[in-house]
Formats: sequence, C-alpha cells, structure tokens
Amino acid sequence: MGKPIFKRKIYDEILEWKENRSDKYALLIKGARRVGKSTIAEEFARKEFKSYILIDFAHTSKAIKELFDDTYDLDYFFLQLQQLTGTRLYEKESVIVFDEVQLLPKARQAIKYLVADGRYKYIETGSLISIKKNTKDILIPSEEHKISMYPMDFEEFLWAIGDVITAETIRTLIDKKKPAGNAMHRSLMRIFRLYMLIGGMPQAIESYLEYNNLQDVDMTKREIIDLYEEDFTKIDGSGMAGDIYDAIPANLSNNASRYVLSNAREGMRSEQVRNLLPDMLSSYTLNIAFHANNPTVGMALEKDTGRYKLFTSDVGLFITLAFKDKNYIENIIYNKLLSDKLEANLGYVYENAVAQMLVAKGNNLFYYTMESETSNHLYEIDFLISKGNKICPLEVKSGNYRGHKSLDVFCEKFSDRIRDRYVIHTKDYKWENGINYIPAYMVPFI
Repeated sequence: MGKPIFKRKIYDEILEWKENRSDKYALLIKGARRVGKSTIAEEFARKEFKSYILIDFAHTSKAIKELFDDTYDLDYFFLQLQQLTGTRLYEKESVIVFDEVQLLPKARQAIKYLVADGRYKYIETGSLISIKKNTKDILIPSEEHKISMYPMDFEEFLWAIGDVITAETIRTLIDKKKPAGNAMHRSLMRIFRLYMLIGGMPQAIESYLEYNNLQDVDMTKREIIDLYEEDFTKIDGSGMAGDIYDAIPANLSNNASRYVLSNAREGMRSEQVRNLLPDMLSSYTLNIAFHANNPTVGMALEKDTGRYKLFTSDVGLFITLAFKDKNYIENIIYNKLLSDKLEANLGYVYENAVAQMLVAKGNNLFYYTMESETSNHLYEIDFLISKGNKICPLEVKSGNYRGHKSLDVFCEKFSDRIRDRYVIHTKDYKWENGINYIPAYMVPFI
C-alpha cells in the first residue's frame, strides 16, 4: 500500500500560479517541516506537466549540487541535469522542483536567471526559509511568488478520513443560522474532537488511518516535535528557542494576558527574544497573536510587538507537547476529549485550535485586554478579526458559555466598530441578543 496523497486546498493556489504567474515567477511554498509541501509539489508536477525533475537538496547527489556552482551556461546546465536525473525536459511543458531549497542557497539564488531563461517552470519548497545564515551570502531573487502551507484544516481532515458530507452540512447550518439538533451536534463535535486530538499533520493522519490507535498517532507527533526541536537548535544554539516553544501550553494554561518569558526559562528577557522570534515564526511551527492597542480594522498598524500570545501551529502537536515529558498514558487530554469531559481549566486546547483555524483562513491574530474601571479585573477578548470595515470579536469558551462579561464590555465600548460578535463553545448553535453562539466546528466556515 502506497503513501496516501491527501486532497489539499493549496493545490488551487498552485494552479493559479501556473496559469497566471509562472512565466515571470518561480513558486515558493513555505511551511513547517512535515506539513506536506514536498508531497503537494510533486503531485502537482506529476499531474500538471509533461515531465518534471524533483531535486531534494537534503538527499541529492554531490554532482547535482555542483551544477549550481556555475549557471552561466544554461544550455550546458540543463544538459547535465537531464543526464544526471535521467529525465527529459520539454520547453514550456516541464517543471523543476527544488525541494528544501534553503539547504543550498546557491540554487535559490539561481532562480533569478532560470526564470528569466523562460524554458521551464520552477517550484521551490522550504522550511526555516528566512533564517539569516541561509540567505546572508546570496542575492534573494525577486522572481518568487510566495504562498504559505499550513497543517490540514478541519475540512481537509474530513476529506482525508473519507467524509465528504460533513463540511457541506456545517456550511448549510451556519448559512441558515440553524442549530444542528442534539444528535447531529453530538456527532459533529465528536468528529471535531478527533481532529483536535490527531491534528492536521499528514503523517499523524496517516498513522490514524493505518492503525486506528491514538498511541501510534501520539508517537508520530512526538517524532515531528523532536524534528522541530532539532531545527530550533539551528536557529539558536543556546536552546532558548526550544524552551519558548515547549512552554506554549504552560503559558496558555496560566491564562495570562501575554506570553510570560519566565515560564520558558528563568531570567529570560524580552530583548533576548526580539531577534529570535521572527526566525521562529518563519519556521511556521507556531502562531502569534499580538495585542491590539487600538481594536479597529488597521490593527496591524498599532499592534504591541512586545505583548503577544503564542500558539502551536497544529493543535494535535499542542496536545502532545503539553505532556511531552510524560508518556501517552499520562496525557489526560486524550481521554478527556474523547469522552467529552474536558474541564474548563483545559479550555486552552480549544483556544489553540481556534487560533489554528483562523490562521488557515488567512487571518492575522490579534487579541485585546482592558482593565475594569471599578476593580482590578482584566477583561480580555481572545481573538479579533476584520470583516470589511468592521471588526468581529471572538470569545472562546470550553465550559460555561453564558458568562461572557469581557465580550459584553468590549462591545459596549466599541459598538460602532463591530460587525459580528461570537462566543465559540462546545454547545449547539444559537443566536441570542446579537451574539452568535457557535460550536467550535463552525469556526472554519464563518
């Protein structure tokens, strides 16, 4: 049995590049390790071109790497490339895939001249693509059209497990603003909880489909986390980047209004992290929500870069990371989620899932806090997104959804800026007093 090829939405983005941009630009697919970049690039090359060459710079031969030492004579370059790979290239009908291109900076630099030559098309894939040591000695080509690839979203997960009905059902429910009803809602939440447990990393989903066992899935996710930890040492040999990543669950569980650096490492200071964080974000292994100092459509213009929350890019990895130092049996989130008995103090799992779903839809993440005028209480809106010229506040609840004082105070203060308001919870859909109470499985479709 061969490796499954999952249907991914990014395929349509790659097709748009081929049809409209490939004459002037190479395509650069950015994303975390093991997110499926190489698989989708090769699948696209196989389906959409007469022939293709895939060069994996993590495993290719020394002879192929040496071709990029001199790309002055492209006729000779392509002659050798075809000979070394045993693949014929056809003008305008072939594509060359540079996989893990960050491992050979000279190949990325050559893109400028290869695209200008015009004979073939080019797709690049890369992780940790913007780390300074991988680009400091080369000229970054401007002839790149960049797209981002994320873990499989809830709808892609449904496709992967053979469910082609549920997504359309949810779309219909939210379009008509209708509750699912007790039986259907329980079924939809059960599927969504399974998605949270497994996550959107293709290898984790493969493990689930092959073994139908969450312990095997957890082992796969631990291998991915270990791979990320190794990558973090390339960013920062002191181990600080790894500590920041490992402490994401602890920070969210403490319900703090920002990421607390001391939870990651005692004595860690913001100035130490200032240069480190952009490289971590470029690895696509985590998502960041900045504090919006002025909650309006232009939130990015007035964000507080020193006040933020961090989430893992995949909720399945988040669940494993939360118990990384213990074995699978001790990870209580698996049993709690499976049995629908997740306590309120584990609600941060849903918060990470919502962050992931919002990013997959193309949203930048922002949150907002404000102090009570009559007490020391701090009100917090978990997420803010823009729609048109208005904003939509989202409050995530895993337990009692009827109490949402923060949302009420926020909406009263900024009433003229607000379009839709949401409470995301685990119960069925309800519209009441101007608030959309939506179950978590509806978030990808709002």
